Amino acid sequence: MADKVRIGIVGTSWWADAMYLPPLSRHPLADVRAIVGGSRPDHTREFAAKWNIPHAYDTLEAMLDGEELDAVIVLTTNKTHVPVALAAIERGLHVLCEKPLGLTSAEARRVSEAAEAKGLITMVPFTYRHMPGLRWMKELVDQGYIGQPYHLNFRYFAWYARDGQYMWRFDLDEAGSGVAGDLGSHFAYLARWFFGEVKAVTALFGYTVPRAPRPDGAPYTQTEDSAIILLEFENGATGNIHVSAVAHEPSAFGQRHQMELHGSAGTLHHLNDWDRVQIVEGSQPGDAGMHELPIPDHVWGEARRDVVHDTYKDVFRLGDFQSRAFVSAIAAGKPASPDFADGLAVQRIVDAAALSSAEGRRVTIAEIIAAEG
Repeated sequence: MADKVRIGIVGTSWWADAMYLPPLSRHPLADVRAIVGGSRPDHTREFAAKWNIPHAYDTLEAMLDGEELDAVIVLTTNKTHVPVALAAIERGLHVLCEKPLGLTSAEARRVSEAAEAKGLITMVPFTYRHMPGLRWMKELVDQGYIGQPYHLNFRYFAWYARDGQYMWRFDLDEAGSGVAGDLGSHFAYLARWFFGEVKAVTALFGYTVPRAPRPDGAPYTQTEDSAIILLEFENGATGNIHVSAVAHEPSAFGQRHQMELHGSAGTLHHLNDWDRVQIVEGSQPGDAGMHELPIPDHVWGEARRDVVHDTYKDVFRLGDFQSRAFVSAIAAGKPASPDFADGLAVQRIVDAAALSSAEGRRVTIAEIIAAEG
């Protein structure tokens, strides 16, 4: 058996509690040695005790100085991703960093190139890639079900910004972008996963609901709460991503994913209502309409198949995905996926969308790369 992978966690949010410690605690090769929190030392120590983490630190530097680690998992707020990831990379540690990899593609490139120069294993966990319906769709696309890709239409509707309260995710200095980065980045990753590299972007951002002031009263630039992003792929296909955080979706989880892929040989549809529907349908010339393409057992794995939120939890806690896949990759000495290169490519799409909306024009990815310096 390979040696255990010694991990330091940076961040003690509900996301760390729900999405990272449960799966890591079940991985036979994961050894979470330490955790560092923010401005609440008592909370950090309580968090460490809850998950039997041996050491709790008040600062990142103290943890990096005090522990012999193999890897760091960065679960902090967006604007701190770059300095935390770079500090770990400088120590030669493998890094999983939550998206966005940087607030801009220039930042993301700096981090990605620093990790690549040291030959480190990296991951940016675009979570929806691992859901059963989407993995099944990817298998079908790779098997040639739709043939040559023509166009795709992705819709991600959620409700969490409807009340107009202050949220750091809608504060430009804190988040770097609004829903284009928060929701759109997930679907931009999936668009590349299905159809390949993006060549150019045209976008329109919406600023629908006025937001409350910052708690400290300081002024801030409000980010978008909806976005329509048109993609041109290098292979000639086109795509549309529509994301919104102000859409009333009456499901238990308050969001809805709808996806359609079209090509020379057929069509695929996917619906996930984040309640009890997660279905893939398809049609090819000669078929009598759309018909369900049941998700196979090998794709479901051990995940529950009834409530979608339970499926989501099971995928990451029981399967070898996201943080568990990161640990397995390090133990095997193999690359992880999605990695920092994917995080950088997605950030370039998000930056192109923001520039397109601001200036009312088509923006190429080559233009974004040239501006990175």
